[in-house]
Amino acid sequence: MATTETAVRELTYGEAVREAIAEEMRRDPRVFLIGEDVAEAGHPFKTISEPGYAGIGVGAAMTGMRPIVDVMFGDFITLTMDQMVNQAAKAHYMSGGKIKVPIVFRTTLGATRRSAAQHSQSLHAWVSHIPGLKVALPSGPYEAKGLMKTAIRDDSPVVIFEDKMMYRVKGPVPAEDYTIPFGVADVKREGRDITLVATSSMVAVALGAAKLLDDAGISAEVIDPRTTWPLDKQTLIDSARKTSRALVVDEGYERYGVTAELASVIAAGAFYYLDAPVKRLGAMDVPVPFSPVLEDLTVPTEQSVFEAAKTLCRKA
Repeated sequence: MATTETAVRELTYGEAVREAIAEEMRRDPRVFLIGEDVAEAGHPFKTISEPGYAGIGVGAAMTGMRPIVDVMFGDFITLTMDQMVNQAAKAHYMSGGKIKVPIVFRTTLGATRRSAAQHSQSLHAWVSHIPGLKVALPSGPYEAKGLMKTAIRDDSPVVIFEDKMMYRVKGPVPAEDYTIPFGVADVKREGRDITLVATSSMVAVALGAAKLLDDAGISAEVIDPRTTWPLDKQTLIDSARKTSRALVVDEGYERYGVTAELASVIAAGAFYYLDAPVKRLGAMDVPVPFSPVLEDLTVPTEQSVFEAAKTLCRKA
Protein backbone atom coordinates (compact mmCIF):
# COMPACT_ATOMS: atom_id res chain seq x y z
CA MET A 1 0.00 0.00 0.00
CA ALA A 2 1.32 3.44 -0.88
CA THR A 3 2.27 5.66 2.03
CA THR A 4 0.83 9.13 2.53
CA GLU A 5 4.21 10.57 1.52
CA THR A 6 4.15 8.62 -1.74
CA ALA A 7 0.59 9.70 -2.51
CA VAL A 8 1.33 13.44 -2.20
CA ARG A 9 4.93 13.56 -3.40
CA GLU A 10 5.44 16.20 -6.07
CA LEU A 11 8.28 16.49 -8.55
CA THR A 12 8.98 18.88 -11.36
CA TYR A 13 8.85 17.53 -14.91
CA GLY A 14 12.65 17.75 -15.06
CA GLU A 15 13.10 15.92 -11.76
CA ALA A 16 10.75 13.17 -12.94
CA VAL A 17 12.81 12.61 -16.10
CA ARG A 18 16.07 12.62 -14.16
CA GLU A 19 14.72 10.19 -11.56
CA ALA A 20 13.47 7.80 -14.25
CA ILE A 21 16.86 7.73 -15.97
CA ALA A 22 18.77 7.33 -12.68
CA GLU A 23 16.53 4.49 -11.50
CA GLU A 24 16.82 2.66 -14.81
CA MET A 25 20.62 3.02 -14.85
CA ARG A 26 20.75 1.51 -11.36
CA ARG A 27 18.31 -1.25 -12.33
CA ASP A 28 20.05 -2.25 -15.57
CA PRO A 29 23.83 -1.81 -16.09
CA ARG A 30 23.28 -1.80 -19.87
CA VAL A 31 21.55 1.59 -19.70
CA PHE A 32 23.79 4.61 -20.30
CA LEU A 33 23.40 8.24 -21.36
CA ILE A 34 25.24 9.92 -24.21
CA GLY A 35 24.83 13.30 -25.89
CA GLU A 36 24.80 17.04 -25.35
CA ASP A 37 24.97 18.64 -21.89
CA VAL A 38 26.03 15.29 -20.40
CA ALA A 39 28.77 15.40 -17.71
CA GLU A 40 31.53 18.01 -17.54
CA ALA A 41 32.70 18.03 -21.14
CA GLY A 42 29.32 17.57 -22.69
CA HIS A 43 28.19 21.07 -23.43
CA PRO A 44 27.56 21.88 -27.11
CA PHE A 45 30.35 24.45 -27.42
CA LYS A 46 32.96 21.71 -27.40
CA THR A 47 33.39 19.12 -30.14
CA ILE A 48 29.89 17.66 -30.23
CA SER A 49 28.65 15.75 -33.27
CA GLU A 50 24.99 14.76 -33.20
CA PRO A 51 25.34 12.22 -36.04
CA GLY A 52 28.45 10.84 -34.34
CA TYR A 53 27.01 10.14 -30.93
CA ALA A 54 23.69 9.04 -32.42
CA GLY A 55 25.63 6.48 -34.45
CA ILE A 56 27.53 5.36 -31.37
CA GLY A 57 24.19 4.90 -29.63
CA VAL A 58 22.70 2.85 -32.47
CA GLY A 59 25.78 0.63 -32.64
CA ALA A 60 25.77 0.14 -28.87
CA ALA A 61 22.07 -0.81 -28.94
CA MET A 62 22.63 -3.33 -31.73
CA THR A 63 25.36 -5.00 -29.67
CA GLY A 64 23.48 -5.38 -26.39
CA MET A 65 23.46 -2.03 -24.61
CA ARG A 66 20.42 0.21 -23.94
CA PRO A 67 21.56 3.76 -24.68
CA ILE A 68 19.71 7.01 -24.11
CA VAL A 69 20.81 9.52 -26.73
CA ASP A 70 20.27 13.10 -25.55
CA VAL A 71 19.58 15.57 -28.38
CA MET A 72 19.30 18.94 -26.64
CA PHE A 73 16.82 20.59 -29.01
CA GLY A 74 14.25 18.81 -31.16
CA ASP A 75 15.41 20.95 -34.07
CA PHE A 76 18.76 19.12 -33.93
CA ILE A 77 17.21 15.77 -34.83
CA THR A 78 17.71 16.97 -38.40
CA LEU A 79 21.35 15.99 -37.83
CA THR A 80 20.48 12.53 -36.48
CA MET A 81 17.82 11.56 -39.00
CA ASP A 82 19.95 9.05 -40.91
CA GLN A 83 20.82 7.18 -37.71
CA MET A 84 17.21 7.33 -36.47
CA VAL A 85 15.28 6.76 -39.66
CA ASN A 86 17.57 4.67 -41.86
CA GLN A 87 19.48 2.70 -39.24
CA ALA A 88 17.65 2.36 -35.90
CA ALA A 89 14.18 2.06 -37.42
CA LYS A 90 15.20 -0.46 -40.11
CA ALA A 91 17.78 -2.83 -38.58
CA HIS A 92 15.29 -5.21 -36.93
CA TYR A 93 13.35 -5.65 -40.18
CA MET A 94 16.38 -5.86 -42.48
CA SER A 95 17.93 -8.56 -40.27
CA GLY A 96 14.84 -10.74 -40.27
CA GLY A 97 14.30 -9.97 -36.59
CA LYS A 98 17.81 -11.04 -35.52
CA ILE A 99 18.92 -7.53 -34.51
CA LYS A 100 17.21 -5.35 -31.92
CA VAL A 101 17.88 -1.65 -31.43
CA PRO A 102 16.69 -0.78 -27.90
CA ILE A 103 17.64 2.90 -28.02
CA VAL A 104 15.93 6.02 -26.67
CA PHE A 105 16.38 9.32 -28.47
CA ARG A 106 15.50 11.96 -25.88
CA THR A 107 14.79 15.44 -27.22
CA THR A 108 12.50 18.46 -26.87
CA LEU A 109 9.68 20.36 -28.51
CA GLY A 110 7.84 23.61 -27.89
CA ALA A 111 7.91 27.32 -28.69
CA THR A 112 7.40 30.48 -26.54
CA ARG A 113 10.90 30.17 -25.01
CA ARG A 114 12.30 33.08 -27.07
CA SER A 115 14.85 30.81 -28.71
CA ALA A 116 14.14 31.78 -32.34
CA ALA A 117 13.33 29.65 -35.37
CA GLN A 118 16.13 27.06 -35.08
CA HIS A 119 15.43 26.13 -31.45
CA SER A 120 11.64 26.31 -31.17
CA GLN A 121 10.07 23.75 -33.48
CA SER A 122 7.93 20.76 -32.59
CA LEU A 123 8.97 18.11 -35.11
CA HIS A 124 7.42 14.98 -33.62
CA ALA A 125 5.30 14.42 -36.75
CA TRP A 126 8.48 13.63 -38.69
CA VAL A 127 9.44 10.56 -36.70
CA SER A 128 5.82 9.53 -36.09
CA HIS A 129 5.72 9.01 -39.87
CA ILE A 130 8.45 6.32 -39.81
CA PRO A 131 7.64 2.59 -39.38
CA GLY A 132 9.97 1.03 -36.83
CA LEU A 133 10.03 4.01 -34.45
CA LYS A 134 7.86 4.55 -31.38
CA VAL A 135 7.11 8.13 -30.32
CA ALA A 136 6.13 9.35 -26.84
CA LEU A 137 4.94 12.82 -25.77
CA PRO A 138 4.77 13.22 -21.97
CA SER A 139 2.31 15.91 -20.87
CA GLY A 140 3.36 16.20 -17.22
CA PRO A 141 5.72 14.87 -14.53
CA TYR A 142 3.79 11.62 -14.01
CA GLU A 143 3.87 10.84 -17.73
CA ALA A 144 7.48 12.01 -18.05
CA LYS A 145 8.73 9.38 -15.61
CA GLY A 146 6.40 6.54 -16.60
CA LEU A 147 6.89 6.92 -20.35
CA MET A 148 10.67 7.30 -20.02
CA LYS A 149 10.90 4.04 -18.08
CA THR A 150 8.78 2.26 -20.68
CA ALA A 151 10.94 3.70 -23.46
CA ILE A 152 14.17 2.52 -21.84
CA ARG A 153 12.82 -1.00 -21.34
CA ASP A 154 11.37 -1.30 -24.85
CA ASP A 155 13.28 -3.38 -27.39
CA SER A 156 12.39 -0.96 -30.20
CA PRO A 157 13.89 2.47 -30.88
CA VAL A 158 11.84 5.17 -29.14
CA VAL A 159 11.89 8.93 -29.66
CA ILE A 160 10.59 10.80 -26.62
CA PHE A 161 9.82 14.51 -26.89
CA GLU A 162 9.82 16.60 -23.71
CA ASP A 163 8.24 20.03 -23.73
CA LYS A 164 11.05 22.45 -22.89
CA MET A 165 8.64 24.89 -21.22
CA MET A 166 7.45 22.29 -18.70
CA TYR A 167 10.66 21.29 -16.90
CA ARG A 168 9.70 23.32 -13.80
CA VAL A 169 6.02 22.32 -13.79
CA LYS A 170 5.21 20.26 -10.70
CA GLY A 171 2.88 17.30 -10.35
CA PRO A 172 2.32 14.11 -8.34
CA VAL A 173 4.76 11.30 -9.11
CA PRO A 174 4.64 7.93 -7.27
CA ALA A 175 7.82 7.02 -5.42
CA GLU A 176 7.44 3.34 -6.26
CA ASP A 177 8.46 1.90 -9.61
CA TYR A 178 5.84 2.28 -12.36
CA THR A 179 5.61 2.41 -16.14
CA ILE A 180 3.01 3.78 -18.54
CA PRO A 181 2.20 1.45 -21.45
CA PHE A 182 2.63 2.79 -24.96
CA GLY A 183 -0.49 3.00 -27.08
CA VAL A 184 -2.87 3.71 -24.19
CA ALA A 185 -4.44 7.18 -24.17
CA ASP A 186 -5.45 8.90 -20.94
CA VAL A 187 -8.82 10.59 -20.47
CA LYS A 188 -7.74 13.63 -18.47
CA ARG A 189 -11.25 15.00 -18.09
CA GLU A 190 -14.64 13.53 -18.92
CA GLY A 191 -17.24 15.55 -20.82
CA ARG A 192 -20.41 15.31 -22.89
CA ASP A 193 -20.41 17.97 -25.62
CA ILE A 194 -17.00 17.99 -27.33
CA THR A 195 -13.77 15.98 -27.33
CA LEU A 196 -10.48 17.89 -27.09
CA VAL A 197 -7.56 15.68 -28.13
CA ALA A 198 -4.32 17.34 -27.09
CA THR A 199 -0.65 16.33 -27.08
CA SER A 200 2.26 17.24 -24.80
CA SER A 201 2.17 20.93 -23.84
CA MET A 202 -1.29 21.32 -25.34
CA VAL A 203 -2.88 19.03 -22.72
CA ALA A 204 -2.60 21.78 -20.10
CA VAL A 205 -3.89 24.28 -22.67
CA ALA A 206 -6.88 22.05 -23.44
CA LEU A 207 -7.66 21.57 -19.74
CA GLY A 208 -7.58 25.34 -19.27
CA ALA A 209 -9.87 25.80 -22.26
CA ALA A 210 -12.23 23.17 -20.85
CA LYS A 211 -12.69 25.28 -17.71
CA LEU A 212 -13.56 28.29 -19.88
CA LEU A 213 -16.01 26.12 -21.81
CA ASP A 214 -17.70 25.11 -18.56
CA ASP A 215 -18.61 28.76 -18.02
CA ALA A 216 -20.12 28.81 -21.51
CA GLY A 217 -22.26 25.78 -20.72
CA ILE A 218 -20.15 23.35 -22.77
CA SER A 219 -18.84 20.12 -21.24
CA ALA A 220 -15.47 19.19 -22.77
CA GLU A 221 -13.71 15.84 -22.61
CA VAL A 222 -9.90 16.07 -22.75
CA ILE A 223 -7.80 13.17 -24.04
CA ASP A 224 -4.02 12.82 -23.99
CA PRO A 225 -2.85 10.17 -26.52
CA ARG A 226 0.56 10.04 -24.72
CA THR A 227 2.12 8.26 -27.71
CA THR A 228 1.63 9.19 -31.35
CA TRP A 229 2.88 5.71 -32.19
CA PRO A 230 1.60 3.28 -31.20
CA LEU A 231 -1.62 5.29 -31.26
CA ASP A 232 -4.68 4.43 -29.18
CA LYS A 233 -7.19 5.04 -31.95
CA GLN A 234 -10.14 3.42 -30.20
CA THR A 235 -10.16 5.78 -27.22
CA LEU A 236 -10.23 8.80 -29.56
CA ILE A 237 -13.02 7.28 -31.65
CA ASP A 238 -15.10 6.22 -28.64
CA SER A 239 -14.90 9.69 -27.14
CA ALA A 240 -15.89 11.41 -30.39
CA ARG A 241 -18.80 9.01 -30.80
CA LYS A 242 -19.96 9.97 -27.31
CA THR A 243 -19.61 13.76 -27.63
CA SER A 244 -20.35 14.07 -31.40
CA ARG A 245 -17.72 16.79 -31.87
CA ALA A 246 -13.92 16.78 -31.81
CA LEU A 247 -11.09 19.32 -31.82
CA VAL A 248 -7.45 18.19 -32.12
CA VAL A 249 -4.74 20.44 -30.66
CA ASP A 250 -0.98 20.03 -31.18
CA GLU A 251 2.00 22.39 -31.04
CA GLY A 252 3.56 21.03 -34.23
CA TYR A 253 3.00 22.70 -37.58
CA GLU A 254 -0.58 22.22 -38.69
CA ARG A 255 0.07 21.28 -42.31
CA TYR A 256 0.81 17.58 -42.87
CA GLY A 257 1.04 17.28 -39.09
CA VAL A 258 -0.08 15.26 -36.10
CA THR A 259 -3.41 17.08 -36.00
CA ALA A 260 -4.20 15.84 -39.51
CA GLU A 261 -3.52 12.20 -38.60
CA LEU A 262 -5.54 12.30 -35.38
CA ALA A 263 -8.41 14.13 -37.07
CA SER A 264 -8.40 11.54 -39.84
CA VAL A 265 -8.60 8.69 -37.32
CA ILE A 266 -11.59 10.32 -35.63
CA ALA A 267 -13.33 11.21 -38.90
CA ALA A 268 -12.99 7.66 -40.22
CA GLY A 269 -13.98 5.92 -37.00
CA ALA A 270 -16.76 8.20 -35.77
CA PHE A 271 -18.13 9.65 -39.04
CA TYR A 272 -21.77 8.67 -38.54
CA TYR A 273 -21.75 9.98 -34.96
CA LEU A 274 -20.34 13.44 -35.69
CA ASP A 275 -22.52 16.55 -35.72
CA ALA A 276 -19.73 18.70 -37.17
CA PRO A 277 -16.48 18.19 -39.07
CA VAL A 278 -13.42 17.45 -36.94
CA LYS A 279 -11.44 20.66 -36.42
CA ARG A 280 -7.74 20.97 -35.72
CA LEU A 281 -5.42 23.60 -34.26
CA GLY A 282 -1.66 23.52 -34.68
CA ALA A 283 1.24 25.93 -34.98
CA MET A 284 1.14 28.51 -37.74
CA ASP A 285 2.81 27.58 -41.00
CA VAL A 286 5.71 29.99 -40.43
CA PRO A 287 9.20 29.67 -38.93
CA VAL A 288 8.85 30.50 -35.23
CA PRO A 289 9.53 34.25 -34.79
CA PHE A 290 12.02 35.60 -32.25
CA SER A 291 9.72 38.49 -31.36
CA PRO A 292 7.84 37.50 -28.17
CA VAL A 293 4.58 39.07 -29.34
CA LEU A 294 4.72 37.31 -32.70
CA GLU A 295 5.96 34.01 -31.26
CA ASP A 296 3.03 33.81 -28.86
CA LEU A 297 0.64 34.14 -31.78
CA THR A 298 2.01 31.09 -33.58
CA VAL A 299 0.84 28.37 -31.16
CA PRO A 300 -2.62 27.42 -29.81
CA THR A 301 -3.64 29.02 -26.51
CA GLU A 302 -6.42 28.43 -23.99
CA GLN A 303 -8.35 31.27 -25.56
CA SER A 304 -7.95 30.08 -29.17
CA VAL A 305 -8.94 26.52 -28.20
CA PHE A 306 -11.92 27.89 -26.28
CA GLU A 307 -13.08 29.98 -29.24
CA ALA A 308 -12.66 27.12 -31.73
CA ALA A 309 -14.53 24.67 -29.51
CA LYS A 310 -17.34 27.15 -28.86
CA THR A 311 -17.76 27.72 -32.59
CA LEU A 312 -17.76 23.97 -33.21
CA CYS A 313 -20.56 23.62 -30.68
CA ARG A 314 -22.46 26.45 -32.44
CA LYS A 315 -22.32 28.68 -29.40
CA ALA A 316 -20.23 31.47 -30.92
